[in-house]
Amino acid sequence: MIYHLFYPLTKYFFAFNLTKYITFRSGCAFVTSFIVVMLFWKFTLRRLKRLKITEKVDMYGHVHLEALHEEKKGTPTMGGILILFAIFSTTLLWARWDNCFIWLVLMVTLFLGSLGLYDDFLKIKRGKGLSRSKKLLWQSLIGILLGILIAVGKNYTTTWSFPFFKKLIVDIGYFYIFWAALMVVATSNAVNFTDGLDGLAIGALISNALIFGVISYIVGHMKFANYLFIPYVSGAGELTIFCFSLIGAGLAFLWFNSYPAEVFMGDVGALALGGAIGTIALLVKQEFLLFISGGLFVIEALSVILQMLSVKFRGKRLFKAAPLHHHFQVKGWKEPKIIIRFWIISIMCAVLSLLTLKLR
Repeated sequence: MIYHLFYPLTKYFFAFNLTKYITFRSGCAFVTSFIVVMLFWKFTLRRLKRLKITEKVDMYGHVHLEALHEEKKGTPTMGGILILFAIFSTTLLWARWDNCFIWLVLMVTLFLGSLGLYDDFLKIKRGKGLSRSKKLLWQSLIGILLGILIAVGKNYTTTWSFPFFKKLIVDIGYFYIFWAALMVVATSNAVNFTDGLDGLAIGALISNALIFGVISYIVGHMKFANYLFIPYVSGAGELTIFCFSLIGAGLAFLWFNSYPAEVFMGDVGALALGGAIGTIALLVKQEFLLFISGGLFVIEALSVILQMLSVKFRGKRLFKAAPLHHHFQVKGWKEPKIIIRFWIISIMCAVLSLLTLKLR
C-alpha cells in the first residue's frame, strides 16, 4: 500500500523514490512486524488467558513425556494468531498490491491458518482436534487449489529446477497441481511436527525465511538470476517482503516463546507458516532447495513416518518417541540443549542451501 500511495509522488519529493526498492520495503516490513507483535503482545496474552485458551498436554499415552511437559499445562496457546496478524498487516502495508505472488502466499497462509485455528479450537473445546485424515484432506485441497492457480496462471511456470544443475529444468505440466498439494501438505505438517519444544519451530522458521527472502530477491532480479544460473521469475522479488515480515514477527514472538515459553504458537501458526514457506519455494522454483534449507523439518517429519512404519510392520518403535526432539528428551537431554542444537542444525542446513546457488 505504501508503494502505491507514495511512489507516484516522487516527482514532488525525491525521498519517496525509496518506496520503489524491494530492499527498503523489506527492511521496513521487518521492523514493522516486529513492532506490531511487541505492541499487541500483552493484549493478546490477556485475551488468551481470559478465554482460557491454554495448553492441554497430550503425548498420546507416553507417560514419561507427559511428566516432562507437566509444567506446561495452562500455558496460553494459539499465539500464532498474533504472528499471522503481524505478517498480514505488514505485508499489505509494504508490498505491492498488483503482485500476484503476494496474494497467492497470503491466500495459502490464510486458509492453512484457518484450518489450524479450527483444529486448536476443537482441542480446547473437546480435548481432541481434527482427525489426521480430515486434516490431510483439507491441506490437500488447499494445495490443489494453489496448484491449479499456478498451472493455469499466465505469470507462473510448472517447471522443476534442481540444485547443483544449472541447465536441468523439467516442465511437469498439470502434474504440478499434485506436486503443489504435496508441498503444502509436507511443509505444513513438518513444521507442525517440529513445534513441540519452546521456540524450536519458530527459530527454524526464521532461518528458512531469511534464506528464502534472499532467494526470492535473487530470483526476481534478472542479472542476479542469470549470473547464478537459476530460473528468473519476474515479480518474485516482492516475496522478500513477506519473508522479512515473517522474520520480524518470528523474532518478536520468540522473545516470549523461548524457554520457558510464556505462550505457544499452536497449529494456527505452525500449519500456516509451514505452508507459507512451501508456497514461496514453489513460486520461486526452488522446491528442492527447501529440502536442504529446511533439513531440520525434513528430519523431524521423517522420524514420525519411520516411527509409524516401524510400529506397523515390525511391531516396535524405532525411536523412544517421535518426533525426533522427543526421542532426545526421553534419553535425558534437557529441553534448552535440544532446542539450541536443533537450531544449529537448521542454521547449518540454511547455509548449505546458499552454497548450492554457486555450486552449479
